[in-house]
Amino acid sequence: MRDTVRSTATKGAVSRNPGIDLLRGLAIVLVVFNHLGIRIPLEKSALADVLPTWLLNRLNWNGYEAVYVFFVISGFLIAGNALRRWGSLAAIDPRAFYARRFARIVPCLLALLAVLSVLHLLGVQDYVIHRAGQSLPGALLSALGLHLNWYEGHTGYLPGSWDVLWSLSIEEAFYLGFPLACLLLRRRVLLVPLLVLLALSLPWARAALHGNEIWLEKAYLPGMAAIATGVLGALLADACRPPRRTALLLGWLGALGLVAVILDGWAMWHWLRDGYMLLLTFSTLCLLLCCQWRAEAGGVSPLRGFGWLRSWGRMSYEIYLTHMFVVFAVIRAYHALDGHPARGWLWYLPALVSCWVLGAAVERWFSVPCERRLRMRLSGATHCDAVR
Repeated sequence: MRDTVRSTATKGAVSRNPGIDLLRGLAIVLVVFNHLGIRIPLEKSALADVLPTWLLNRLNWNGYEAVYVFFVISGFLIAGNALRRWGSLAAIDPRAFYARRFARIVPCLLALLAVLSVLHLLGVQDYVIHRAGQSLPGALLSALGLHLNWYEGHTGYLPGSWDVLWSLSIEEAFYLGFPLACLLLRRRVLLVPLLVLLALSLPWARAALHGNEIWLEKAYLPGMAAIATGVLGALLADACRPPRRTALLLGWLGALGLVAVILDGWAMWHWLRDGYMLLLTFSTLCLLLCCQWRAEAGGVSPLRGFGWLRSWGRMSYEIYLTHMFVVFAVIRAYHALDGHPARGWLWYLPALVSCWVLGAAVERWFSVPCERRLRMRLSGATHCDAVR
């Protein structure tokens, strides 16, 4: 979810991949729908009179799966960027790698933590940390120390705007060790088998965690398995260029698998148990490979009418970090002005628009300028290299 890499049609030209942005946009919209649906379920609205209940449920309950889509995309793009920048993962420059991650992640994270701390100290409802065993210093330390998921697993859920940081803990913990592992192992013949084992461990890691709801959702190993899947995809995309028909077939297979999980996740669980998460991650990977290979062949043109969704993908990090402010505000307004479940669906559109506007404002006025300046200072990048 939180990467600065953009797919390229050639190794020398940098441009956004519209297919990958579209996939990220879909994922972040599903996350927002999930957090709205917990509080205003679509199945209890008037939409249930015209749309099947199962469809409304799936619109509301795919937020967790959407985060795993982000994990795969993140591994694919960040490893792909490293391959284009340094030629191989064995040649990765840890200083430059960490500088880029720091510039992208830390400014928005620190700003969010500062705002959340002020809201907690002011006693603003929905933002006060109140569970036994939890405190503001503890939450801050866990967020900055990349173990907020572990903190929640031992103390319970934090307020929603804090809770979204669990995925960041997993992702950035992976990337702390990633360049070091690449330098230590050096050869693909050593690195790839370990990545394959990690990627395939996803269902077994989840199965071992049943019984602890929070850990089942937020443990390190399953999330890192999804990121490893993306890294493997980047290595595969770098190693071969299949025929156009093969890439298209892979894309269709990926789309079918992803649709199966999103629209009928319960059936996938019934048939595959925790293996349905492998279907999700490898279907996402198939779509990413298709998008990458078609872009390199010059065969990608953005789908008309979906520019708005691609813009969600471009700003996925900013929207992910800030969308709970909108969700809480919309829920408060909903209960204050109406509160009737049948009309709850009417609040989704203004919530989505507000999430986009807030994300766009943060991107334009804060995250992009901060990232540009930090990259130039930390890695000596030129102005051109510092622009996303």
